[in-house]
Amino acid sequence: MSIAIDTSIRAGVSSQALEIKPISGPLGAEITGLDLNLPLSGLDLARIRMALVRHNVVVFRDQHITPEQHVAFSRRFGPLQVHVLNRFHLQGHPEILIVSNVIEDGKPIGLVDAGADWHSDLSYMPKPSLGSLLHAQELPAEQGDTSFANMFNAYETLPAEVKQLLEGRRAVHSYVYRYRRLQKLSPWRADLTQKQIDEVPEVEHPVIRIHPESGRKALFVSEGFTSHIVGLPKDESDALLRFLHEHSVDPENVYRHQWRAHDMVFWDNRSTLHYAAITPQQLRRTLYRTTVEGDIPV
Repeated sequence: MSIAIDTSIRAGVSSQALEIKPISGPLGAEITGLDLNLPLSGLDLARIRMALVRHNVVVFRDQHITPEQHVAFSRRFGPLQVHVLNRFHLQGHPEILIVSNVIEDGKPIGLVDAGADWHSDLSYMPKPSLGSLLHAQELPAEQGDTSFANMFNAYETLPAEVKQLLEGRRAVHSYVYRYRRLQKLSPWRADLTQKQIDEVPEVEHPVIRIHPESGRKALFVSEGFTSHIVGLPKDESDALLRFLHEHSVDPENVYRHQWRAHDMVFWDNRSTLHYAAITPQQLRRTLYRTTVEGDIPV
């Protein structure tokens, strides 16, 4: 596997005793010996990025960092994207989206149902997210897990005739499509303003995308944001998307992350889907999320 590394991060020696330990299963690795409070060398960053591309999801345990440090670390991987739901930005840090089921004064402090279906973050943007970094702030004693599906595996294990059918196909990704479906499930989603709708027009992306760093092919559709496949009748598109979704999230293709206090989880939105069921309100759960801008899928 060939992984492109920007020459600006090649130089330097590792400043920390960083180790990468693959997680048993279809994806994921823990990165140990790393303290995000301390300076990171170019070599540290290169190794993290290579681990992300190779393992799809990387976990940093016990990271006691501030929002400023969260944003600064995220920016080392690229420009950050600001979520359209500005009511859930962390005050003073618009790059951080609050993901939370906590209700204060009758209102949610964050996005309650952020993971309520399988999706790739910001796939509805012309340049979808490279990756997301989610930092645990308050966790329940039970529930609250996040599941990840490996979309490299999902593509590679498709029947040959389905691969042939999908070759060259494009699909529409729509924020409004997902938002209006989730409005029916969640009482906390207020109507979008026209300004918000105008900020997230529908986009088309390839159904099969080539990862820009590894060159591997991955499925790039989700039940969350993909409304339909271009050029197919609605019933055929719906049936094909349903098949692709069920195939992608087969339990053998999924890693379920059980959160620990102060975990930072960084996942590659170009090669994974993720899902987190809505946690009941009595089980308080709050996390902070940044998203790194990617490139136009090809």
